[in-house]
Amino acid sequence: MNNFEFKNPTKIIFGKDEIAKLANEIPDNAKVLMLYGGGSIKKNGIYKQVKDALSVFDIVEFAGIPSNPEYEILMEALEIIKAQNITFLLAVGGGSVIDGTKFLSAAAKYEGETPWDLLAQRKPVFNGLPFGTVLTLPATGSEMNGGFVITRRETKEKLATGGPALFPQFSILDPQVISSIPQNQIANGLADSFTHVLEQYMTFPNQSLLQDRFAESILQTIVEVAPVIMNDATDYDAAANFMWSCTMALNGLIGQGVSQDWAIHMMGHELTALFGIDHAQTLAIVAPSHYRYNIESKKEKLAQYAERVWGITEGTIEEKSNAGIEKTEDFFHSLGIKTKLSEYTEDYENAAGIIENRFIERGWKGIGEHGKVSPGDVATLLR
Repeated sequence: MNNFEFKNPTKIIFGKDEIAKLANEIPDNAKVLMLYGGGSIKKNGIYKQVKDALSVFDIVEFAGIPSNPEYEILMEALEIIKAQNITFLLAVGGGSVIDGTKFLSAAAKYEGETPWDLLAQRKPVFNGLPFGTVLTLPATGSEMNGGFVITRRETKEKLATGGPALFPQFSILDPQVISSIPQNQIANGLADSFTHVLEQYMTFPNQSLLQDRFAESILQTIVEVAPVIMNDATDYDAAANFMWSCTMALNGLIGQGVSQDWAIHMMGHELTALFGIDHAQTLAIVAPSHYRYNIESKKEKLAQYAERVWGITEGTIEEKSNAGIEKTEDFFHSLGIKTKLSEYTEDYENAAGIIENRFIERGWKGIGEHGKVSPGDVATLLR
């Protein structure tokens, strides 16, 4: 097991009707900027719950943060933060709203030339405006980690960064919100969280027995609750297990002391930036091909995964590893998520070459747990 230091300062407030506790978590006399997306929170009652809980606070609102939060839109919110002397940010939404809020937290304290440098230079963020979250869409785990991803429309880029200053001070998780989420977004959340675990787990065996079993338990739970929550989003127990699995998938715990991959996300981000495909869908496109292309370096862990998560005990290591990949692709299909880029766009022909060149330009010479997946490899497996 590798050396590690682990600290997660985010307070989780989990359960039914816990949004009512919101006022207890925000500093007295704070001037709050409440950030949210397209307005669905006004239809499902979450907006009213938040406003009622914050009735004693001075609140400014900023709506319209899109899926894959856009730099250009967030810069408008940054102007409000500075002009209105905002002292606390509150994200009410899913991963996109929370990621956008993290960017604003960092940008509000950034003293450099342009806030985009935070992403382009990928320097850890050590200073930010305090913020909390009310989670409305489980998927990304952003409610309990310090990372964020932002899209820039002008350059068709999607980049990630983070830092210790960007953990939410608190996150309120009420599984009841899931009952109003469209089924395709629930499917995306299941696929996203599942792949988050794979990125930290699907490397090579014998690093940490405990971390492996933590990861496998999350994968098994997601597989178990997926058909239940897809069939009935009002099933509270399934919703609670789904929501907590998404958080645990990327709050840092299962990645401690082990090598991690993240090549799937690096490639997937480019597909979103180029074609506007949902983030989770890009992961489902890339993951099976990534594992097939790199099967020699991953076959032992793939076979372990096939045995422990999918119950595949017959066959050689190669046969079990290939069966594990098939089961993964079948799982995405069971959620209604397609796994070929050509099923999303007719303009896919040049994508591999464009992404290869972007990786070269950024100096990403080798990605994955061994740092051996070259830009040329990326282009080949994407094709």
